[in-house]
Amino acid sequence: MRILILCTGNSCRSQMAHGFLQSFDAKLEVFSAGTAPVNQVNPLAVKVMAEVGIDISQHVPINVNKYITQKWDYVFTVCSDAEKSCPHFKGNVKTQIHIPFEDPSDAVGTTAFRSNEFQTTRDKIKNYFFKFYNDNN
Repeated sequence: MRILILCTGNSCRSQMAHGFLQSFDAKLEVFSAGTAPVNQVNPLAVKVMAEVGIDISQHVPINVNKYITQKWDYVFTVCSDAEKSCPHFKGNVKTQIHIPFEDPSDAVGTTAFRSNEFQTTRDKIKNYFFKFYNDNN
């Protein structure tokens, strides 16, 4: 199964989903990308994923254009911005799904508050993609 997960910066939500799906089944071909990728994965995303035993520290944000002509079983958009600016995948995608998650990188406050926002988003992503994986295997 080939899965592409899209968001705008490819630094947080899409990277977390990528990490979870890959951890569920190493045979899945999982990729993540952004419509406007930033320079690095958000350090708080790396930290909260490490808390649950998943290492995304070597992930690098990638522009979605790298994947535009490839065939996919599933393409997920995980934020509203990516859904609006998502390239046209029709014909190369069996199923496209939009599941918006709040962007924890928008959180402002103490380190503890921001970490909590990342943990909350991480857990929502895990729950959604764990159910998706179990329903499709």
